[in-house]
Amino acid sequence: MKSRKLSIPYILWMLIFTMIPVVMIGMTAFRDKAGNFSLTPFVKAFEYKNVFLKSLWIALLSTAICLILAYPVAYLLTKMKKSTQNTVQLIIMIPMWMNFLLRIYAWKILLQKNGPLDMALSILGIHGTYIGNTGAVVVGMVYEYLPFMVLPIFTVMSKIDTNLIEAAQDLGSNGLAVFKKVIFPLSIPGVISGITMVFVPSASTFLVAEHLGGMNDLMIGDVIDRIFLTDQNTGSAISLILMVFILIFLVLMNLFGDEEAIA
Repeated sequence: MKSRKLSIPYILWMLIFTMIPVVMIGMTAFRDKAGNFSLTPFVKAFEYKNVFLKSLWIALLSTAICLILAYPVAYLLTKMKKSTQNTVQLIIMIPMWMNFLLRIYAWKILLQKNGPLDMALSILGIHGTYIGNTGAVVVGMVYEYLPFMVLPIFTVMSKIDTNLIEAAQDLGSNGLAVFKKVIFPLSIPGVISGITMVFVPSASTFLVAEHLGGMNDLMIGDVIDRIFLTDQNTGSAISLILMVFILIFLVLMNLFGDEEAIA
């Protein structure tokens, strides 16, 4: 009974700041500017299908790169002393203390023509601009969301029972076999959590592509941000479609996680 009372503030928070806005977006998406029921906003939203698909592709690519970079970092963290672990985690998290927009501007300065990267590579005879393309957008996304991949994987890995690893070694398994048969399967929940925590914000993010990408690199989040200023109905329709795709992704990730747990 007491636990139910304690949950009331959280339920109210979810109701006021999550459910009510979602319902309002849904209602707006199915209306025209005159307030009548209409599917026109979804017809207009279909015009941005290419932007939507590219946003999903960039989000998937960024998530994959984050996973490739984060997994070995998380594994190495588990091999460090506790004090070293805390220091490395602090270094990983320090950039997150800075404003999101300031971090984007920092990369904009680093990648621009005659910027630090360009000047360093010019020594090797390589000169050019490294901003205004999809690659720069992916770099910015990976930088922004890499900590959200490292920490869940590390948390799960650090809880793996060392007795299981020792038992595998006693049975004759070498380092690769131990990793393949014990460490990796047991780290899957952390991997799934990390993929979810990176892909969901990556698919709906904005400003990164606007500042680091070119004219053809806008993300669906940027489109929604711009459209809402003039056409809230179409903006709501695009937002609703994006929410459905993200919901499907979350369901698939949960199902995959349940299957791994059973296995």
